Formats: sequence, structure tokens, C-alpha cells
Amino acid sequence: MPELPEVETIRRDLASELAGRTILRTRISKPDIVLNMSPRSFSRRLRGRRIQSVDRRGKHLLLSLDDARILQVQLRMSGRFAIGRRVPDPSEFRHIAARFELDDSRTLFYDDVRRLGGFQLLGAEEWASVEARLGPEPLASAFTAAKLAERLNGRRAPIKNALLDQGRLAGVGNIYASEALHRARIDPRRPAGELDRSDVGQLHRAIRRVLRDAIANAGTTFRDYRAVNGQSGRFQDALRVYGKESEPCGRCGTPIARVVQAGRSTFFCPGCQG
Repeated sequence: MPELPEVETIRRDLASELAGRTILRTRISKPDIVLNMSPRSFSRRLRGRRIQSVDRRGKHLLLSLDDARILQVQLRMSGRFAIGRRVPDPSEFRHIAARFELDDSRTLFYDDVRRLGGFQLLGAEEWASVEARLGPEPLASAFTAAKLAERLNGRRAPIKNALLDQGRLAGVGNIYASEALHRARIDPRRPAGELDRSDVGQLHRAIRRVLRDAIANAGTTFRDYRAVNGQSGRFQDALRVYGKESEPCGRCGTPIARVVQAGRSTFFCPGCQG
């Protein structure tokens, strides 16, 4: 599932292309991708709307419209976008679920082979209700080590699980939680509330560093994720533990281990994270 760096990469790509554009027509090929109304109502309400900005909150992509509504996009496992006068690569875009025809003769294509993603058209109050359930943005200047400590205080869940809780921290998923914990030398199985001030400071710095590095490399691609221009991410070449079970740790040489936490694979080094 795309995490903060992948969604931010897509946001940046789309922002330069869509800001100021008007949606002339919407064609929905797979009705189940519209999550909170009928495809007909969805298309009708988008007709003639101007896209004012393209934003991100956690893993959510947000298109702000000129009627104060928000088009919320959840990419999930395999959702992706392309923009052009025709389908950019028919061999790649074989599962187009939606087309948004724009006022510059181009079309925004949404492809989703697994159809786990989707769209919601939300009023300002509706979006505020959704956003209220999200934790802070880890790259925001207001997100300090002290704020992270507040979010972890008293939590008995393993620190890895706590980092995946979008109500405590928005945007961090399985890949970057594992990577940040390795950089901070913290065992992912430790209870979150037992981290001391030094641990939290190291983890805070590691989370921000790994996310920034991943954004600079256009995210991580294992299979489905692509940027809007069709390019794969490059951060998979810089991963230290994720997906590297039994390989030697680059820091201490101990073989990387894998455990399952909350149904997700966690990768860590028993040597320098023990």
C-alpha cells in the first residue's frame, strides 16, 4: 500500500498538472470505486468544477474543488494515475476504473487492477470529521519529539504497531516503520510506552529522515506503485531491513530477521536492535 512518500510523490506530480484545470466530464467504468454515492451523482457533481489545489493528508490524496468540496482519493494497493490525451501505455493501464476529462483536452486516468482504492466527494464538514481521526503529519514542523512521546505514552502495544496506527501518526506504514526503527536501533517488539526520552528522540529523527529520503527517491516500488509519469520509485535500493530476511545487516552483519506483527511482516536486526 502506498505510504506517505509515494502519495506525496503522486501529489507533487498531479499538482503541477491539475491546479486550475476544470473537470468537463467524468466517466466511471468500475462503479465500486465511488465509495459514498452513486457514480451518476459523483459524475454530475464534478461536472464543471475547477480543481484549486492537490494536497495530501497522511496517505490520503485530496483535490480541493472550487465549491469547497474535497475529492478524497485512497490509492490502496494498486491505484495509480496517468494524465494525457490518450492512455499513456495500454499494456500497463489495462484496468482503467475512471476517466476525468479536463478543459485542456487531456484526461486524468485512474487505473486500479485490484480495485481496493476509491474516491469520496466530501463536504468541508465531512472531510473535517475524517481528518479529526488522523494523527499528526510526521514531517510537519509542529511534530516534535515531545509530540511523538505524547502519542506513545502509556501504550503497551509494540512500537512497530503503534507507528502503524494512523490515529497516532498519519502516513507511516509497514515499510517505513521497519526502516525507521532500524535507523533508531529500537526493537520493533518493545512496548511503545517503555521508550525513554533518548529512544523517542532517535526515533523521531529516524522517522523524518527515512521519509524525506524516500520522497527524494520518489518512493519505493516492489510491484504496483508508479509515479504519475510512469517511473518506478528508487528507494527500494536504499532499504536496510525491509524485505531482507536472512541478509546481513549493513551495520553489524547480523542476519536480518522477520516476525509477524498484527498480520504484517516486520524486518529488523536482532544484533543492533536487540
